[in-house]
Amino acid sequence: MLETAIVAARLAGQRAMEEIDFVKVSVKNGTELVTQTDSRCQQIIIDRIKESYPDHGFIAEEGDEGKLFKQPPRGADPVWWIIDPIDGTNNYANGAPLFAVSVGALFEGRPIVGAIFAPAMESMFTAVKEGEAQLNGRRIAAGTGEMDEFSSVSLDSHFPSYDGVPGWVCEIIERTRYRNLGTTALQMAYVAKGSFVANVASTPKLWDLAAGAIIGECAGAVITDWRGKDIFPLDPADYEGAELPAILANKKVHPQIVELINA
Repeated sequence: MLETAIVAARLAGQRAMEEIDFVKVSVKNGTELVTQTDSRCQQIIIDRIKESYPDHGFIAEEGDEGKLFKQPPRGADPVWWIIDPIDGTNNYANGAPLFAVSVGALFEGRPIVGAIFAPAMESMFTAVKEGEAQLNGRRIAAGTGEMDEFSSVSLDSHFPSYDGVPGWVCEIIERTRYRNLGTTALQMAYVAKGSFVANVASTPKLWDLAAGAIIGECAGAVITDWRGKDIFPLDPADYEGAELPAILANKKVHPQIVELINA
């Protein structure tokens, strides 16, 4: 399954790079940019997976009329592939090659396989349950860095207008060299690599998190919701696109982020 995820992610990433200077952009649900390439890359991934696993289920970002794509498993194995064909579409739509392809798989509601591919950098982050997290075939680890003036915490670029910027965000900005790459999946991958000590995501969907969750866990990081509770297991059959605010952080920083948010 991991090899299938890697091949699918690489094929989609290569197509996205071929089309980055020729994208046609539209607005989805009044709040998000989407390109024709998103759908093309998604189909590339699904077609490749179906060659090996025709009875598995799928949840992917790009469905009809701005909704998600959902196809339940047809076999006995409750495996769902969770796909974000271009995570960082706003970057991609504006010609910035800072985006990632995210391909994950859930079994019994828990992530078991993940591949996050950043094609512009030829960076393939991977993991399989009870295995090690890797970047281009080499082991990576989340590390034990502190949250200080030399560390990076990645944050979302927007917050609800009626609330403004929360106080805990301001504190993180003051205490660290905070980052926003415009792609949740890649930010999670950098936590797994130890480049960032934490990623706090305000409005992610399942397809933003699935691959990064298993890669982060295999690298020794911790993923929870903002209250410190487990996000998984999650029943894909019931999932209809709800936001899943999440924290992925190394074991030292994770409790500090939870405390900040809930203070």
